[in-house]
Amino acid sequence: MIISFRKVVPLGLGTALALLTSAAAMAQQNYESWPVLADPFPSTGGGGIMIHDYDPVVSGGQCRTQFRAIEPNGTTYRNSIVFDALETQGGVLCHNGRWTSSDGSATGTTPFRVFIKDGVRRGSGE
Repeated sequence: MIISFRKVVPLGLGTALALLTSAAAMAQQNYESWPVLADPFPSTGGGGIMIHDYDPVVSGGQCRTQFRAIEPNGTTYRNSIVFDALETQGGVLCHNGRWTSSDGSATGTTPFRVFIKDGVRRGSGE
């Protein structure tokens, strides 16, 4: 089997450039400009669902919290979430969130991120 070095290198460089670009974009964002995390706040999934009791705690390289997702009709779902924790800008960025329902019947991810600094929690769904 013959592998062309010309075809392998551009793919590797492209991947490396993409990773550097996303890391640079993450580093340039001012997390302290995000709004203070309210209780409740709208779910990034929409549908009028509100998120309650969201209080991430940082421990062992992760951010964790239990929370409730409440539909407009009052139906309540109990969940927990784990984020990767990254020390940055004098605080901790909780990103790459993975949630699980309390009964284990549902799982998912979220674009929502939390920045914790000096005890203040700020959030962004972007």
